[in-house]
Amino acid sequence: MTTITLDLPDSLAERAGQAAQAMHRPLEEVITAVLDVALPALEDVPPAIRAELVEMTWLDDQALLSIANAALSDEDQRRLVDLSSRDTLTAQDQHDLQTLRDAYGRMTLRKARAFALLSIRSGKGLMVEAQAA
Repeated sequence: MTTITLDLPDSLAERAGQAAQAMHRPLEEVITAVLDVALPALEDVPPAIRAELVEMTWLDDQALLSIANAALSDEDQRRLVDLSSRDTLTAQDQHDLQTLRDAYGRMTLRKARAFALLSIRSGKGLMVEAQAA
């Protein structure tokens, strides 16, 4: 464990303290959890998207909501299902399928990151709320 001393603006320290108090957790645990979300482990993430996922930390809530609500176009979804269900594919179809899978995977990682950031910012579990609705 590494010890770090930080100078925080009073308002930020107060918000962190209030969050810790509300969650009945030590302040250090709350700050560690926030940093863990803000600076995710990226070892398993394709190198091409690592920087983008970290940069999302600084997007505003509206931009994150837009990412969280993103979806493949209807045409791309139909094409992905069609190509995935075929027994044989041409070289072009294989290329198209891989391109669609890559786009879907990238979008899924971005959506997960956006939901995580929105959840930590609001102090609420957005996914839990969505499932309850």
